[in-house]
Amino acid sequence: MSKKLSWLVFGLFVTVSSTFAQSARTRVAVLDFGSEATGPKVISKIAAMFANAQDEYVLVDSDLAKAAARGAGFQGSTNLTLQEARDIGAAIGCDFYFLGEAQTLRRLPSTGAPYFDSYASIFLVSARTGRLILWERPLVKRDSADEAEKALLQKLSSEQTTNRYVAAIRRAREDERAERASAVEDPPPVIEMMADSDDAKETDVRAPRPYRRFKPPYPESAAIAEVEAIVDVEADIDARGEVKRIEITRWAGYGLDQSVIDTVRQMHFFPAMRDRQPVPMRVLLRYNFRKPPK
Repeated sequence: MSKKLSWLVFGLFVTVSSTFAQSARTRVAVLDFGSEATGPKVISKIAAMFANAQDEYVLVDSDLAKAAARGAGFQGSTNLTLQEARDIGAAIGCDFYFLGEAQTLRRLPSTGAPYFDSYASIFLVSARTGRLILWERPLVKRDSADEAEKALLQKLSSEQTTNRYVAAIRRAREDERAERASAVEDPPPVIEMMADSDDAKETDVRAPRPYRRFKPPYPESAAIAEVEAIVDVEADIDARGEVKRIEITRWAGYGLDQSVIDTVRQMHFFPAMRDRQPVPMRVLLRYNFRKPPK
């Protein structure tokens, strides 16, 4: 082999190796955190976590990620369906992305002196599945706006916070890999989704009916943030009327998703019927959360 050809082959090997190494790294994007002044500072802190770990992560350019997300219809919501979340991730071309809201506010309590609190509602989403894999709302209170914001940003810069986000991403990647392998080796049974009521009448199908309807509690974490949101969940009901599988298909964070899961797990159903025979059926349950009256 000539020396010129040898260098050409070597250069091609280096290029392919470099491309493979980059593709093997996890691509992370950070989207909008609201229009308030604290938002961009929170974005910078989260982005720095992954920009400083280039051996494992590729940080997607923030402006390009935001433009791609807007092109996919994203308008800043943190109450997304799995399909909406997947569409955003596909448009960005990332593996995981962050979104949320951040503010620093002056509070006037009914008793005591005024104070400032600074918070960030942080959502970490898997682009492949659309699932919300981590949610948290760090909040600090201080005597001045600058002190509150500085304390919040210090908390986001801590090693504990970085480790928590990295661990969530690694755990999600492992779980998704295991799900893919399981789906190939042991495909789940196909369960029919309950049709619209008009179709159900035509085919003589009756939807599963709960023995008793439970209202998911409105958790304190949501009350503190005064959140109003919709949570959708798909539940597989077997031919005995027992809940076998639950998946959140529109998530909201703030503890609302877990409240719905815990509630649905307690439920028992009259099974779906087709031609007067019990059959397994997948149903969509929707829960609307509103702020409790004060």
